[in-house]
Amino acid sequence: MADKHEWVRNFFAAGAFFAVWGLAGGGAFGQDYPAKPIRLVQPFPPGGGTDAVARILQPKLSEALGQPLVMDHRPGAAGSIAGEIVAKSAPDGYTLFMGYSTVMTTNKSLYSKLAFDPLADFAPITQLMTSQFVLIVHPSVPAKSVGELVAFAKAKPGNLNYASAGIGSPLHLAAELFKSRAGINIVHVAYKGGGPAATAVLAGETQLLFGSIAASLQHVKTGRLRALAVTGLKRSPLAPELPTLDESGFPGYNVTAWHSFVAPAGTPRAIIARIRAETVKVLHLPDIVTLINNIGYEPTGTTPEQLAEIIRTESAMWAKVIKDANIRAE
Repeated sequence: MADKHEWVRNFFAAGAFFAVWGLAGGGAFGQDYPAKPIRLVQPFPPGGGTDAVARILQPKLSEALGQPLVMDHRPGAAGSIAGEIVAKSAPDGYTLFMGYSTVMTTNKSLYSKLAFDPLADFAPITQLMTSQFVLIVHPSVPAKSVGELVAFAKAKPGNLNYASAGIGSPLHLAAELFKSRAGINIVHVAYKGGGPAATAVLAGETQLLFGSIAASLQHVKTGRLRALAVTGLKRSPLAPELPTLDESGFPGYNVTAWHSFVAPAGTPRAIIARIRAETVKVLHLPDIVTLINNIGYEPTGTTPEQLAEIIRTESAMWAKVIKDANIRAE
């Protein structure tokens, strides 16, 4: 009997030892990471806004992590090709995804077949930064406030055209949400990109646009366009004189473009925590903040849980907008 009791004591002692060793090993795993270069898969071609964001962070983040952050551009299918690559990669922290807001929240509703689920197939790390849009009109439109614009549109239904960067683009969806909330009839004209859409409004070819704040404000300052409101919940530091749509009679209206880091689902929490901690430090370095502001963004640095909630909330919002407006991606 004594031998049996001795065996039981030894068994539990060994179990306790391995449990402690496992916990320590998990911590060490996070501390030792990374031991080789990290691949950052981007959903769009080099030279665009997403690439600019990544390259602002790349030098300092590579330094902080002690390993190079290597850019891997995999454009196509509105970002879905890159998303699928990351979703199917090993969950070891050496493949990350530069998750743009549309890829993470709208593609699931726009495309009938998507090879990944933005929530189920990724481990959120952190939202990096956000950029508001600005509601602008051609000076020929007799409206100097959002209220006046809505009144004008209701008085002349179907007479106002709004430009977008294409069907299902953020500029399109922002306008459709506004149109729905305002109860107005304005006509969509899709262009091949934000640049052509802005050019159309500048020329008076269309009268309305939810434009990039960084690109639009230069034309507002010269008087070629009139800005009525921004689309975030807080006023933009780039144009603090402009009210939000939330302030202008549309409570809760909140539309931004944003970027994030996510990893394949199943990536160890210690690794997620390490990447997030170093990224948030870099995001708030004064020189990095200046560079981020210069391209029209504001740094954020959420927790993984906050990013997951953003994805859930915005996915539900855009699913309703897309369904109600019967939008189909081309």
